[in-house]
Amino acid sequence: MGEPIEGVYLSAAFDLEEMFARYFEPHRDRVRLRRPEAIDDPLKVHFALAWRPAANAFAPYPALRLACSIAAGVDSIVNCPSLPKDAVVARVRDENQADFMAGFAAWHVVWHHRNMRHHIVHQTRQEWARQGIDSFVPPRDCTVGVLGFGLMGRAIARAVTGMGFKVAAAVRNAPAAPMAGVEYEAGTDATARVAARSDLLINVLPLTAETRGLLDARFFAAMPRGSVLIQLGRGEHLVERDLLAALDAGHLRGASLDVFEREPLPPEHPFWRHERILVTPHQASEPSSVLMAAQVAQAAQDVVAGRVPETMVDRANGY
Repeated sequence: MGEPIEGVYLSAAFDLEEMFARYFEPHRDRVRLRRPEAIDDPLKVHFALAWRPAANAFAPYPALRLACSIAAGVDSIVNCPSLPKDAVVARVRDENQADFMAGFAAWHVVWHHRNMRHHIVHQTRQEWARQGIDSFVPPRDCTVGVLGFGLMGRAIARAVTGMGFKVAAAVRNAPAAPMAGVEYEAGTDATARVAARSDLLINVLPLTAETRGLLDARFFAAMPRGSVLIQLGRGEHLVERDLLAALDAGHLRGASLDVFEREPLPPEHPFWRHERILVTPHQASEPSSVLMAAQVAQAAQDVVAGRVPETMVDRANGY
């Protein structure tokens, strides 16, 4: 075996070495990752582990052939202006992450569908306050929309249909093998058509030029009155002031928000105190760091050997 493939940590947001170096130890014979300041010969750097890299982060490495995300999202990498045009971009693919996401989404569906906040409020008052079952729409008469039907979206759909809900999914093209219990809306305006029929709408879309700012006033107006948003995608999907307006006007009856344009969410932000919003700290799911390191090491070997990594994404689509 030859020398390890040289790599560099690139992030303006986190100390990736501190977070992940120990997970790459088992792969030290295959790859070596260092901070930018520790790189003695930039020409030897063939790959990067990146998350929210600075605009010029890739510029010092003319031989770079691969940029790997630490998670499923790659938007900050593919949109980085210094990313070489011919560099392969790879992401983490973790079936367990999808299962975690599905459970998280299903919990929020139940939270809103059964008005579970009612019990939190009455527990603080030591009150035994039951809710009549007839006050709830039966799951089979309630449509859960899913925006984004990749690994995460499909896992969510399986979980939600398993609880008896109808599911409507927005897709680019109708699948050859449809999932039982799921109805598909295909085409360029599929997200709007799914939104228009959803009692609860779950967003797990990737961030692209087309989806940035998608969740805005016009979008919320198209949703049924009394519907709910469960936002698990990217913070930049949401126009925050428009969501607040839709909630305050009573058009939407609730929202769960796990991702935000600015993270951590500032203490003064109105989302924290809004009684119709449930805030969680970007906790829906995350990939295994052990699996991530193994996939990055394999992707680096594949690219250097002229092979296409299984974890490669379509840079044009952003996922």
